[in-house]
Amino acid sequence: MGSSILSISLLAVSGLVLFLYAVSRLALALRQVAGDRVKNVLDRFTKTVPLAILTGTVVTTLLDSSSVVIILAIALVSAGALPFRNSLGVVLGANIGTTISSQLFAFDLGQYAVVAMLPGLLLLSLSKKRRGRTIGRALFCFGLLFFSLFLIGEAAAPLKDYKGVQDWLLKLENPVRGAGAGALLTLLIQSSSATLGMVIKLADKGLLSLPAGIAVMLGAELGTCSDTLLATVGRGRPALRTGLFHLGFNVLSITLGLLLISPFTALVLRLAGHADVARQIAHAHVLFNVAGVLLFAPLLPLCQRLLEAWLPDQPQTAPALKPQLT
Repeated sequence: MGSSILSISLLAVSGLVLFLYAVSRLALALRQVAGDRVKNVLDRFTKTVPLAILTGTVVTTLLDSSSVVIILAIALVSAGALPFRNSLGVVLGANIGTTISSQLFAFDLGQYAVVAMLPGLLLLSLSKKRRGRTIGRALFCFGLLFFSLFLIGEAAAPLKDYKGVQDWLLKLENPVRGAGAGALLTLLIQSSSATLGMVIKLADKGLLSLPAGIAVMLGAELGTCSDTLLATVGRGRPALRTGLFHLGFNVLSITLGLLLISPFTALVLRLAGHADVARQIAHAHVLFNVAGVLLFAPLLPLCQRLLEAWLPDQPQTAPALKPQLT
């Protein structure tokens, strides 16, 4: 039994390491392909709240990382290239865009990963142009993303035979315990996508129930705030306000989610009761994030005023006049 648990752990950790590598390299490759166009898009198409939300959603979907988009928005706010009020809509949109990943994870694409990995590897190896190699890297990492989740799923499958593991996973149905586990795991591995990917794969193997999956998903939403808060360090008050808005939005929406988790779970079952548990969790992720954005979007002007009153811009001191010699 000890050797079996060790083998399962090694395979699962290997899958997780590959996943984290694929996520980071994919985000980097996509940013290199997009270049300065992403900055121009964020600047040009965020003039109104609905447009900013839509832009945040689309850019996050393309870059496959809400953290990257929010950190980029924080950097632009710090540089004065993006007004603080515009960044709030981008943050909300990024929360919707990140749900596309969970929908993709619910598809069992791991065994077909080579369809993306092989052309990507050929482009990466044979292309003489930098853009071609970057596109190849993005394709390879996209395939590697699903292959790593396939490894995690295969590693998790035998855990159904271990009662202790089943009992522990059952305890995650407690909303606070499940959310705490999701937040801690996301904080440790610095990737809410990885947490959600593992949750969906565990559910796909029959190891995680819908209530437990929703609770862990809520915690993952909180854990993802850590890297965006770190991105505000030393960037001035406008950037700090954007990071604090992201934290406040997630804390309030997660608190509401935990308080209403029973009716929310019932609603997910009502809307997606025909689907398997993995797909239900993916749908719950979309429903929760979209509901949170719809709830907070009308409150953005109020949030802007509160944050600006709490953290006003620092007054610029006039340069001291040098005494004239007589």
